[in-house]
Amino acid sequence: MSIMTEFTRRDRVFEFLAPTQSPVDVRHGPILYLEDVTVSFDGFKAINNLNLTIDDGELRCIIGPNGAGKTTMMDIITGKTRPDTGSVWFGSRHNLLNMNEPEIATLGIGRKFQKPTVFEALTVFENLELSMAADKRVFPTLTAALTGEHQDRIDEVLDIIGLSDLRERLAGILSHGQKQWLEIGMLLMQKPRLLLVDEPVAGMTEQEMERTAELLTGLAGKQSVVVVEHDMGFVRSIARKVTVLHQGSVLAEGSMDQVSADPDVVKVYLGEDD
Repeated sequence: MSIMTEFTRRDRVFEFLAPTQSPVDVRHGPILYLEDVTVSFDGFKAINNLNLTIDDGELRCIIGPNGAGKTTMMDIITGKTRPDTGSVWFGSRHNLLNMNEPEIATLGIGRKFQKPTVFEALTVFENLELSMAADKRVFPTLTAALTGEHQDRIDEVLDIIGLSDLRERLAGILSHGQKQWLEIGMLLMQKPRLLLVDEPVAGMTEQEMERTAELLTGLAGKQSVVVVEHDMGFVRSIARKVTVLHQGSVLAEGSMDQVSADPDVVKVYLGEDD
């Protein structure tokens, strides 16, 4: 399936990705809202008066040079880091600064780190099954009987991530790209409303990068996806809207063509400071 074909289907939404009665109220605004957020580490402002909004169902790319604050921003959203000042809201009801990491994850925010973390001794199917279970202990999960609904959910996620034919393969012998897709699938099993993905194509082949582009654009719809990436070719292939961070603040925002033509972006991102 080509990337362009998937673009024409980007509004497709798999019903199980969003709970029937989602606690996240987006009727009166964006799904994610950061206002005047600042956080300092030993006097260094990693995030400096950051303002950012993500709409429900949006696919947003975040770019910027090393040290721009991209990782710290995701740490704040997921509750790993508390800002010194500012507001962070998920929908109009949930103040993320009053919640811990497990509460934020349960609310519907999933995070994919750069290095894939899968259970290598388990099969692809078992990884997805384990991610779905309410009881996270391995033995009770793997010995519990799957309901038809659970089986259908796993089958659909396998189809989304393109690993249906590898369902019985051990995760440890998957390629790097396949492990990345499996971890995304593991997050999807938890029904996130917002998915944060950190450098998904680092170390991938060209073919794997194309498949990852199809996967991420295919998720856009009612589910929001924020992608932090350094590969500008990949960003251009998936981006609708791009946010450029620099020194912990938003430097520019718009289409890839717009931000690429911004002289301030050219200066700081390409290192042309003279």
